[in-house]
Amino acid sequence: MKTSIIPFKIQVPQEVLTDLQTRLKMTRWAPDQNNEDQFYGLSTAFLKDYADHWLQNYDWREQEEKLNSYNQYKIDIEGQPIHFIYEKGKGPNPVPIILSHGWPWTYWHWSKLIGPLTDPVKYGGKAEQSFDVIIPSLPGFGFSTPVKDPEINFWKIAELWHKLMKDVLGYEKYAAAGSDYGMLVTAQLGHKYADELIGIHLGHEMPLQIFQSERPWDLTEGNLVPADLPEEQRNEFLNFQKTFASHVAVHMLDSQTLTHGLNDSPVGMLAWILQRWKKWSDKHANFEDSYTKDDVITFAMIYWINQAIGTSMRVYANAARYPWKPSHSRTPAVEAAAGFSLLVGEVYPPFATIDNRVNMLTDGPLASQFNIVYAKAFQKGGHFGPWENPAAFIEGVRDTFDPLK
Repeated sequence: MKTSIIPFKIQVPQEVLTDLQTRLKMTRWAPDQNNEDQFYGLSTAFLKDYADHWLQNYDWREQEEKLNSYNQYKIDIEGQPIHFIYEKGKGPNPVPIILSHGWPWTYWHWSKLIGPLTDPVKYGGKAEQSFDVIIPSLPGFGFSTPVKDPEINFWKIAELWHKLMKDVLGYEKYAAAGSDYGMLVTAQLGHKYADELIGIHLGHEMPLQIFQSERPWDLTEGNLVPADLPEEQRNEFLNFQKTFASHVAVHMLDSQTLTHGLNDSPVGMLAWILQRWKKWSDKHANFEDSYTKDDVITFAMIYWINQAIGTSMRVYANAARYPWKPSHSRTPAVEAAAGFSLLVGEVYPPFATIDNRVNMLTDGPLASQFNIVYAKAFQKGGHFGPWENPAAFIEGVRDTFDPLK
């Protein structure tokens, strides 16, 4: 049964913006010797350039207007505030699809897909390729705050999403897509609710048992890169570790300790998440080609104004502390038909190319977890695929669901 939903508009109180300006002005900048190559992390010089833009040039009200250009709603599901964009498709019998982001993503990272998916004719597609697009903020992220359940993690989020699509919006069957932490949410939907899904689309592969080993904070599981590997191979593995290891370890072991600093300092918070946007974006491209300074600060603002940085980081530890348990023992575990758009600008997996990336999925250790019906590799784009290469995700979503609906 469909539940009535109430429109939501972003209207940040002026006192929040005034407080932010004061904090930016009062930043105590860290000395940063011998870090021009950013060997020690994001440099003061690089960060200050963005902070200066935030303080002197950035116009939140202008960006707020852009964010409000889509239909948004905010409801409670089991006491948890859930914010979501909801745009209806313009073609016949549009397919409902829920798009899940990750960390340190925001729901806005999916925004470039809204027009092409809802109004495909306008963007070179066919009318029958229309979708009803639902883009929620994950609980504890953005405007889906505050968190009601302190144990919230990906499989609990999947339960909320299923209630949103079925009980609130009234869809009998729906499609789901996701990347990063949203990939886990989407895969869980495809595992537990395959009969009620049209299918799923993913930006990469991860196991549903992720973060459940003896060393969930250690991407290497305690293994060293073999010293006798050729230097090029060793460097590839080491680069993967350096790119992803630090945030996983801290979020698993010390997220609240870090939160005290990041929730108090906008520049401190920006440093932690900007480092990820910068390092995880297309390794073959310039960061600034995909992300303007206004883009970066808008993403950061969505975290800052909602005091969401701490609750967003804690979903890592909660995946380990409250482990995933399978709903069935059938194979594949994720029975829903699954499509993949794989961007080789990602640092993960090491050694991926446009020629071998699909085989790394279909012949790899995680192939048996999925019912793969579509997979295609794309040269452009890194970890934030829907933002960096939206065309790849539009193509992947269409080609995955066209035969399924």
